[in-house]
Amino acid sequence: MGFFRKPICGQTIAPACAYCVHGQPAVDPRMILCKKRGVVTPESHCRSYQYDPLLRIPKRQPKLPGFSPKDFSLEE
Repeated sequence: MGFFRKPICGQTIAPACAYCVHGQPAVDPRMILCKKRGVVTPESHCRSYQYDPLLRIPKRQPKLPGFSPKDFSLEE
């Protein structure tokens, strides 16, 4: 019997060298230096991919629309 590891941030994160344990940002922001494959694009990945949650920068949440006290009153 084996134990299954749950993904840390869910299944929605696609593998990418930009947040892999083996990758480091290069001088060129469009490239990643991989210990296994050399210079690669941030979107690529290989069999040695290991997710590092500290390298991933989450997307910002959209701003909520502004509400006024009139929106919450029952009087018209």
